[in-house]
Amino acid sequence: MKTIAHNRRAKYDYDIVDTLEAGITLTGQEVKSCRMGNINLAGAYVSLVSGSPVIKGMKIARYSHASNLESYEPGRDRTLLLNKKEIVKLTTKLAEQGVSLVPLEVKAGKYIKVILGLGKGKKRYDKRQSKKEQDIGRRLKEGRDI
Repeated sequence: MKTIAHNRRAKYDYDIVDTLEAGITLTGQEVKSCRMGNINLAGAYVSLVSGSPVIKGMKIARYSHASNLESYEPGRDRTLLLNKKEIVKLTTKLAEQGVSLVPLEVKAGKYIKVILGLGKGKKRYDKRQSKKEQDIGRRLKEGRDI
């Protein structure tokens, strides 16, 4: 499967504990637009609305070759497709304090899939620590002194 979009900010803001793959309900022009890479995951998150997972804040740009639809909304809520067991598992994990479900990336093969990450939000000092570790790793890779 080819990666279409990647949420870089998610691994910086959250300590990802578990990942999960889910399908997503899209209209025809949204699928075509996704395959062209016109998708933005910045600020997107998943919440449970009446027992079903819904992705909010994900923006899919209008397909350029579509007819002129005035009613198209790029940031609408989209339902995720999961098994009942997976939904129950997510519900119990999301009931814990400080746990969030965020989209990490979108992949396309025969179907469009969303890779979700279950994670806990990082504090400011955790973000600084991970930034230092990245910097040290980068310097070691380049062969410079620490």
